[in-house]
Amino acid sequence: MATIVGVDIGSNAVRAVEVSGYDTAKPVVVRQHEVPLPENAVRRGEVVEISTVTTALRRLWATGGFKTKEVVLGVGGARIFTRELTVPRGSLQAIRESLPFQVQDLLPVPVADALLDFYPIGEEQGEHGPVVHGMLVAAIKEAVESNVAAVLQAGLRPVHVDLGAFALARAIAPRRSATGRDVIVSIGAASTDVVVVEDGVPHFVRGIPSGGDDITRTLAARLQVAPHQAEDAKRAIGMGGSMIRPEERPALKVIYEVVGELLTNIHSTLSYYANLRPQAPLQRVLLTGGAAQLPGLPTALGELVGLPVAMAEPHVVTAGRNRKAPAPASYSTAYGLALGSHA
Repeated sequence: MATIVGVDIGSNAVRAVEVSGYDTAKPVVVRQHEVPLPENAVRRGEVVEISTVTTALRRLWATGGFKTKEVVLGVGGARIFTRELTVPRGSLQAIRESLPFQVQDLLPVPVADALLDFYPIGEEQGEHGPVVHGMLVAAIKEAVESNVAAVLQAGLRPVHVDLGAFALARAIAPRRSATGRDVIVSIGAASTDVVVVEDGVPHFVRGIPSGGDDITRTLAARLQVAPHQAEDAKRAIGMGGSMIRPEERPALKVIYEVVGELLTNIHSTLSYYANLRPQAPLQRVLLTGGAAQLPGLPTALGELVGLPVAMAEPHVVTAGRNRKAPAPASYSTAYGLALGSHA
């Protein structure tokens, strides 16, 4: 059976998941692997050092044992954004072809400098005829081209480029099984994605340009310690508890400050959504991402937003007794990318 590989180029590592039956009701994960990246090779979702990432991708294929070079590449970051958009009903191809003539006022750059796509959500009868509601996905070309260049130079064949937030929703809240209105909050190393899904369909996407590395950097700077010491302190102390020692309180204060700002931004994003859709209240938060593992963070987020919080897991089937399902904190996006538009 044919397979495809989802490739997630993160700030600290490049991850890949190979999936067979990606276009069926029961996709199967057959292998997965990750390779670390040096600091600053990728910044905020954008490849900065193409040769470094290319080398990592070649190593990923050599050590991960992937059987195909056809990949779906994920993109994200501050220069890729989504906006709600309503257009006259038509074929998806016709809508996409019309975007350059309709969305200039929504873009921070000339249309010629952007890559545009449209994600349909639903239809209704408008004032002047049938319309389609959906999301405009816009990316500054150079923000995508460097990622694609790294993949091509590694000898891989990108068959599709997908928004990482959509892939995340596809992995955690697949259309075939998801019900209700949830918000997926993925806190990564450099950024946080907030995705509202209704019955598995993304309705709202926002990115917050901060994540777990902000905590580590601030700890290292304020306490004047090495980054690895700051990372160890972050993981050990978390958001505190009854067993905090007096010498740990300076670090705890910094963690509270940085995490508090991030949680406030998440709360503000959800409040913005609630004002846009007062008739569509959220039911729960599905939390994922490496930085979401910080002790005490899920409880703090739930108390702030007033919603139940559950740690999210991808809906996967694995092949073989010794295969392990992708860890929610690291492989969910790569798995969702492999599913592509077939989920």
